[in-house]
Amino acid sequence: MRARIRQDLRSSTRQQGGRRRRAVSAAAAVAIGVMTLGALAPPAAASDSAASAAAAARPDAVQQALNALVRDDGMPAALASVKDRDGRTRTYTAGLGNLATGAPVPVDGQVRIGSNTKTFVAVVVLQLVAERRVDLDASVDTYLPGLVRGKGINGRRITVRQLLQQTSGLPNYSNYLGDDVRYYAPRELLATALQHPADFAPGKSWKYSNTNYVLAGLIVQKVTGRPLAEEIDRRVVRRAGLRHTYFPAPGDASIREPHPHGYYRESADAPLRDITEIDPSWGWAAGQMVSTSSDLNRFFSALLAGRLLPSAQLAQMRSTVPAEATFGPGARYGLGLVSRPLPCGGLSWGHGGSFPGYETRGGATDDGRATNVAVTMQLTDEAGRRNLERAVDTALCR
Repeated sequence: MRARIRQDLRSSTRQQGGRRRRAVSAAAAVAIGVMTLGALAPPAAASDSAASAAAAARPDAVQQALNALVRDDGMPAALASVKDRDGRTRTYTAGLGNLATGAPVPVDGQVRIGSNTKTFVAVVVLQLVAERRVDLDASVDTYLPGLVRGKGINGRRITVRQLLQQTSGLPNYSNYLGDDVRYYAPRELLATALQHPADFAPGKSWKYSNTNYVLAGLIVQKVTGRPLAEEIDRRVVRRAGLRHTYFPAPGDASIREPHPHGYYRESADAPLRDITEIDPSWGWAAGQMVSTSSDLNRFFSALLAGRLLPSAQLAQMRSTVPAEATFGPGARYGLGLVSRPLPCGGLSWGHGGSFPGYETRGGATDDGRATNVAVTMQLTDEAGRRNLERAVDTALCR
């Protein structure tokens, strides 16, 4: 089962032929079936209680989108944080935070953010570029000599930029991990990838691979002499004022603060299984972090506003190549940053993440808007992903 729930750790894995998974377990069906509107669509968090009561009685477009994710797509829970141009934030929840107990969804609860981790890692690498400790166009061998060798793979011919932009051709290690549930050291993940041939010559195409970011994390550690988790915390989390974001320590399978439980379904007619507690080490620099929707909004807003990178490095990060095969129509991939066209015009910038038990989508705009939506089951069908992305678009365009 572990190989199936692990998926690809991709922020928007586009698997063809996936069946819609609307069925819920017997416990979930009973729980959702008896929920009142107040349980399905609790009031958005706001300082004005009258406004909150009105929102509960007449859900706005964002609340309606979350309700639909629970009602129509079978998500145990959905939660969101929405920041408007003026910096006002509203939080939303739908569904149940714990199907076994019927507990509500914690407002702005922590979730596993999967591949959003990549953007944090890319920011650290680009800070090191600004400090002239890393060169984007230097080879991987410059920092990790002799480490990257395999069938059609040579670290002397792969650049740091190609790692961050997913153009290295390195095979994706997470496609080849077995069912063993345990701690994985980063170099074990790399070794797994190097047992397989390159997907293409460096720089000749684009393909999403978690292996790229394991190597980026190893470069950070080699250059700084410090653990990746410490560098992310020091350089990004604390600098951006993220109070509910962290990189789990080795062996930590829990989620520290209030959080909705995460679930997995083996097949369309199988019951939901609680997989909230899981060793996240197989994701490492590609997807190990935990955060909240509001913290992700704060992070991407600070990034776009130039508070985490000098302008030259931010411009490099926003230099993109087509990535529609993974992220959908019009999507492009920069250096750990995805741009998507909005239906109301303009672009959103973010990443998104997929991890067993959780799926997150979001984005921020140059004029100060930001949204992140999370659901408590990893999506494996195209329709569910479209609906989740539509909820994000609804919030950003309202």
